[in-house]
Amino acid sequence: MPAIELDIRDPQLTNLFGRHAEIETVADGLEFLEGPVWHPYEKHLRFSDILGNSTLQWSAAAGLSLYRRNSHMANGNTYDQNGRLLSCHHASSRVTRMDGENMNVIASHYQGAELNSPNDIVVKRDGCLYFSDPPYGRETKVGIPRPCQLDFNGVYRWDPADESLTLLTTALNRPNGLCFSAEESLLYINDSPEYKIYVFDVEADGAISNQRLFAETQGDGPGVPDGMKIDSEGNVYCCAQGGLHIFRADGSLLGRLRTPMQITNFTWGDDDLRSLYLTGITTLYHVRARIPGMPLF
Repeated sequence: MPAIELDIRDPQLTNLFGRHAEIETVADGLEFLEGPVWHPYEKHLRFSDILGNSTLQWSAAAGLSLYRRNSHMANGNTYDQNGRLLSCHHASSRVTRMDGENMNVIASHYQGAELNSPNDIVVKRDGCLYFSDPPYGRETKVGIPRPCQLDFNGVYRWDPADESLTLLTTALNRPNGLCFSAEESLLYINDSPEYKIYVFDVEADGAISNQRLFAETQGDGPGVPDGMKIDSEGNVYCCAQGGLHIFRADGSLLGRLRTPMQITNFTWGDDDLRSLYLTGITTLYHVRARIPGMPLF
């Protein structure tokens, strides 16, 4: 296995990754990967192959297998507090939840118009879902070409208490990856074509306010701001140009974990949550980290 390549901007980056850590290819020869999520009890990784129109599953014990065929070009995934898989779908412009073997639609329209193409999703501890809705799934590269019914690209909140869908912001060009701070007082949202990460305050009623610039992603290599999460120390990780960009909680750049190909998303896994699973375009990678991530449930 090849050693990782670190682009170090702050020596503290080596507290996150050892200089002699290796990057392992877990699976390759796929089409367009996204949305990896680790199940802490069943000990498997699920992830989307958008162009393969399927959701795949991998575990150390069983290897790679097909979890769901005809995934409606699923992209981002997560779990709720009950371990139910939530997915964003490019082909059907929906957010769904797996209840046993049944796929139930959570959100599909806003004020009578179809959503654009839900892209990434996170769950707050109160059970509310937050998701981004850019138009990528209505375009040729990773979707089914068709016109948008909405004239904006929004970020939404879905409340399970009354199943209401609330538009939180339309201020971003194409909102993509999003994640909460550990205490959920902040919501980070990146804007892919602008190469920027913004941060918002999360209000008591679940609304977001006080948008401000958190960081800009810079560097050589393919990629735009995409999948984004925090680790257990509050550092913010974002897939972008040339690999995985890591920022302190104050927005200063620690550096990059360079990857062999463009990466779209990642998650932490294994029993200690110190394994990073990264989805390249066609390849699933694995890297051991020194700092654990945050469990999904």
